[in-house]
Amino acid sequence: MSMYKSGLDMLRSALRSTSLWKCDSLLRTQTSLCYNSKILAVQSQLGRKSTQGHAFKQVRYYSQSSEEVLNVQIKQTAASTETSEPSDKAERTPFYAHLQNCLGPTDVLDTLKQFPASQQHISSIFSRMWESSKRMTDEQRRCELQLMYEHPVFEEVCERAVTDAWRMRSDDLAYSLLAIVNLGVSQNTRLVQTLLRVIQERLNQFDIRSLSVLASCIREMENSRNIQALREALRLLLKDRIPEIQNVVVLQSMMRAVGKNSPVHLKKELATKALSLADEFSPPNTQYMFSSLAAMGLNFKPLLDVCSKKIAENVHEFPFNRLLSVLKSCHELHYRNYNLFSSISEYMANTFDMWSNKQVILFVVTFENLLFRPVVLLDAFAERIIQKSDSLTQKDLLSVLKVFSLLNHDLKEKKTEFLVSVTTVLESYLPKMSPTDLLKAVHYLALLEHFPQAPLEKLLQEDTLDQLLDKGKQSDKIQRWLHTLDLCLRLDKHQLPTSLSSVPDLHITAPAHEVTVKQEVLRAVRSIVGNDAVQDSVLEQSIYFIDCVITLPHQTQETCGLNAEDSGSPQCVQRIAVVCASPASFCFGTTHPRANLVIKLRHLKKLGYKPVLVPVLELNSKAEEEMIKMLQKLIFPALGSTGMQEIPNSSPKTE
Repeated sequence: MSMYKSGLDMLRSALRSTSLWKCDSLLRTQTSLCYNSKILAVQSQLGRKSTQGHAFKQVRYYSQSSEEVLNVQIKQTAASTETSEPSDKAERTPFYAHLQNCLGPTDVLDTLKQFPASQQHISSIFSRMWESSKRMTDEQRRCELQLMYEHPVFEEVCERAVTDAWRMRSDDLAYSLLAIVNLGVSQNTRLVQTLLRVIQERLNQFDIRSLSVLASCIREMENSRNIQALREALRLLLKDRIPEIQNVVVLQSMMRAVGKNSPVHLKKELATKALSLADEFSPPNTQYMFSSLAAMGLNFKPLLDVCSKKIAENVHEFPFNRLLSVLKSCHELHYRNYNLFSSISEYMANTFDMWSNKQVILFVVTFENLLFRPVVLLDAFAERIIQKSDSLTQKDLLSVLKVFSLLNHDLKEKKTEFLVSVTTVLESYLPKMSPTDLLKAVHYLALLEHFPQAPLEKLLQEDTLDQLLDKGKQSDKIQRWLHTLDLCLRLDKHQLPTSLSSVPDLHITAPAHEVTVKQEVLRAVRSIVGNDAVQDSVLEQSIYFIDCVITLPHQTQETCGLNAEDSGSPQCVQRIAVVCASPASFCFGTTHPRANLVIKLRHLKKLGYKPVLVPVLELNSKAEEEMIKMLQKLIFPALGSTGMQEIPNSSPKTE
């Protein structure tokens, strides 16, 4: 008998065969997929100290002598082969009727005293115990499962499952394993390990639906060598059996089971198969496809675009959790779709009264992670905060400040009321806020150019700063927040109380490898104004990198934005700061600046520059002549030019 170095080697060889597992006699000659000596002890997830019964005893499995262990189990069932369904329906009906009326696992076990279970009933028994427990509260489920473990019939059923596993049909094996694992039986028990071994031996007999159930089960199980072997086996099987899959739900289960470590070509084959079934997608299918692709770690844009369109057109059919799941999957996949995000945010805004603060905050925080600014939704939320600011918890407040500041949301005439409301809430939480949370809140308000006195006073106290700057807790993020706050207090000319000292200068500089001049922009600018007027790679305040600074003569009218008679005044002398910004510096789908870019532009103005913002993404697709014309328009705009411009292309952008 040829031996293999590992279970995976044996699986690869076995699954490539075309005539495996034809009869029980051949089963005796196969080496089971067991591994080096490992004690599978009982460790119930429900906290039991010990479990009696043959199905839960300790057992050793050996890779070199596992045939003997396997034959012991085979001899126990050698007297009978696959048992056919009972011919007399009258025999089956009472059992299944009573089984469906059971309201909990212990009810199922009590029923078995009246109707002894046959081998065909094992899967139904475990499945019914699991199904009935799902309808209970967490506390009820915990107590009921504890009673189930202590029920004497439970051990008998487990014994029967271990004995009859070798005769079970493929679908019964899959459903039994799924139910047993979901009931909380430890993966290290002999019951679970026996089912896993039998499934490994007979995996080629599983139809697509049984493979789907198995895939759903092992996806949630703890990682182990047996589970790794089954996952590898599923991947090998799927290479040849993807064309057989015609059910969307089954396909999605397979996609989630193969995981992120699968070969890219297998992931793409599954995604391509899903795309071919797109016409059959129901609304839940489209939502579930996002999470399935996220489980594989595959950004398959054609499929995501189809699903996005379907969701955008029927957004009102999706409950809150499914819409949120879609957005979270988009973030995980680095996928953005302007129409999808707009549809969801507009639906949330139109039905705003339906949603609690918690729900709205979950959405706007997720949108901020996606760099998308849901204008109407934020306006509606700001109005609620102004009217009912006391409903915000401390955690809610920090989330609100983060979203509104990083997205640079313009509340226009409502800004002052909004800032007063959130400041009042912040002051109410000051006595119990940690130094880090206080720094976060003040930093976000500084981005909005708002400096409330009470939070500042507490933050700038010596003991608070000492805690923040403690060498054991200090981080780069805290340093940058303090440095930014110091810049805001100095450059925004906010008047500090005389009793307080300024934030310490932490001497933070922008790393050289993170900031490089866009050479094509530099060449274009020099061709417009000449070499002598341009200085490149300027670093202001040790943190604000400027690609190039243009210094123009006094008489240049365009740089002033003033009447002709004022062009010779000293105030007309300006330095133009050309700042190249990546797509991540803008809110998705627009040229609306966000986060650090906002404060950079504001401070450059305070330092005497006229900032000119250059969206790098728009320049990438332009020829040199078109680039020069675009830069000329940005550097020397006509009087009365409009502000922010929309990017018509709504395709996802790379961060």
